[in-house]
Amino acid sequence: MHSNQRHVLRQTGYNYLIHTPHDYKDLSTWPLILFLHGAGEKGDNLELIKRTVLPKNLEKSVNFPFIVISPQCPRNLYWSAPLVIDVLNEAVSRYKIDEERIYLTGISMGGFGTWETAIIQPWRFAALAPICGGGDPEKVHLLKHIPIWVFHGALDNIVPLTRSLVMVEALKRAGGNVRFTIYPEAGHDSWTQTYDNTELYAWFLPTAGKKDLGI
Repeated sequence: MHSNQRHVLRQTGYNYLIHTPHDYKDLSTWPLILFLHGAGEKGDNLELIKRTVLPKNLEKSVNFPFIVISPQCPRNLYWSAPLVIDVLNEAVSRYKIDEERIYLTGISMGGFGTWETAIIQPWRFAALAPICGGGDPEKVHLLKHIPIWVFHGALDNIVPLTRSLVMVEALKRAGGNVRFTIYPEAGHDSWTQTYDNTELYAWFLPTAGKKDLGI
């Protein structure tokens, strides 16, 4: 039985894949994972995103208990945080999404997009999971009240481990709630073992309701 993962084509902004649980109609709201792909899936063909591990896994998933939105970045561009938020706003208006349980994650270019998007609207997200990305350590204090789990391969020769390390260290200095997993034998692909591990999704769900920024 295949999951309900279908294409959404928009007049402006990012097209996206939408996965809804097989029992979507049974609950009034569902948690949402917003997934940002890497540079290899850029373009105008949403099928490209399905070769990435999280959307690929959803093609054969029956019981995955999240709505998943996977936007596609156009070729020759990089993630724009305002356009990612635009997709999120549309999704919240169209689907049965619990706004207290919105989780943002991404890989490589999408890891950078995860940090950037959360920084412009930190109140939107219950937790973050940036994978082999990086961001602006001068602004990461804005995320100190969000549970964040960072992943990176120690042998990554595309995005150096230091790009995640400086973000984690800045968060710790700000008193942030951060976990950091370094895969000692992994290169750039630190996402397969991350998204294949059910511990990530179990960690997401208990973080709901912990978005108080204290400001």
